[in-house]
Amino acid sequence: MNSRALKPRPPIEPVRLEAVMRELAEGVGVRLAGSSGEEEAIRRIVRRFQEAGAPTVEVETFPVKARVVEYERLWIRMGGRWRAFPCSLFSNTPGTGGRPIEAPLLFFESPGEYRRPDLSHLRGKAVVHLGCHIESRESYRRLLEARPAFLLFVDVRFPGTVPLADGMFPAYTRALGAVPVVNVAYMDAWTWERAGAEAARLCVQGGMRSARSANVIAQLPGEDPEAGVILLGAHHDTQADSPGADDNASGVASLVELCRVLAPLARRRTIRLISFGAEEQLSEGSAYHVRRHRAQLRREGRIMVNFDSLGSGMGLTEVWCHGPAVLARAMRRAFARRGLYPAMKTDLVPYADHFPFVAAGIPGVWIWRRNCEMGRFFHHRPDDDMSRVSPGRMAAILEPVADILADWALRKTLPLSSAWPTALRKRAAAMWRDLFGGWTVTGRR
Repeated sequence: MNSRALKPRPPIEPVRLEAVMRELAEGVGVRLAGSSGEEEAIRRIVRRFQEAGAPTVEVETFPVKARVVEYERLWIRMGGRWRAFPCSLFSNTPGTGGRPIEAPLLFFESPGEYRRPDLSHLRGKAVVHLGCHIESRESYRRLLEARPAFLLFVDVRFPGTVPLADGMFPAYTRALGAVPVVNVAYMDAWTWERAGAEAARLCVQGGMRSARSANVIAQLPGEDPEAGVILLGAHHDTQADSPGADDNASGVASLVELCRVLAPLARRRTIRLISFGAEEQLSEGSAYHVRRHRAQLRREGRIMVNFDSLGSGMGLTEVWCHGPAVLARAMRRAFARRGLYPAMKTDLVPYADHFPFVAAGIPGVWIWRRNCEMGRFFHHRPDDDMSRVSPGRMAAILEPVADILADWALRKTLPLSSAWPTALRKRAAAMWRDLFGGWTVTGRR
């Protein structure tokens, strides 16, 4: 190794984290996949990586369906009178062509009611779907075969007054189609139920159009081509109407700052940092990257560490480890050396950019912070702004991560070669097939 091995690692600087987050959340704002906002964010992320010391930065584009909505209107009839309520069209679902669709209102208590042997009572109805996701391809198929007029989704995790933004899984809609789907505020749906609402009328001009999203790939080359690659990831896109300071300008800022502090150090292994597009459409960018480079990643990939929504000021840090049991122990020790004791989780989570890598057999880590039992109270909302994030707290979390990455990039062997739990591998493969469509790009199994 050269003299770089003697250099001390620069510290993580909160002011630098804040600058990148502010540039994305305020300088760019909403960054929907395939939009001009995302294009501007990509240009700025490329420049930030270059300034942080990455000798090579590439942009990898891929097809995506961009959400383009001119207007969206929802009316509910209660007591014989129509009242207007806010709503947000799901990505990967169609609008109404600018024409109002009216249908009787019916509440559907997901996931329990998917156990019904017959869903034909939903035909032609405006279905208030209690539950933020349909996490089974078979349930989604049965729902569409029932031919509802449209769906009004209620995210029961967050009983708020603002409609959250979200999307239908693209592998489902590609394979099975879609009807118009909008998110509505929990407390609005509560009002409808208590008032005995009779019908709904939905009008959405716009929907999805073909576009391009992109992954930004920066590389810190290692000195041994046979030593493999350490992958770091985050996503730069946002949900509709959200500036995404925490979700996920915090993750992109973490990548840029880790690039800066690791760039001057000696490395046996290459460190590859990827800012993914279209994560909010169920990790379309990372899934594309893994499908495209699957053979290479299986040869070279040693671990993937993903940063998503780790900036919440007050909250609980969690480190999710998917791979051999030794992985969680190594992460726990790294944090403990810095006097930090985050919750260590091993349950498999498919809703972040590490998961396609896990499905390909690469150990994955996801680091985030929640501030309420089910996540973050400003999840996918317009108030996910700079008032919600703490650069100082982020810096404290990233210091032990930088420690272990610097160590793993330099050491001769990694403590990750032990066998994965068999149940974890089987569950990852099943989730990959069901939610992502497997190793095809059409979503058909």
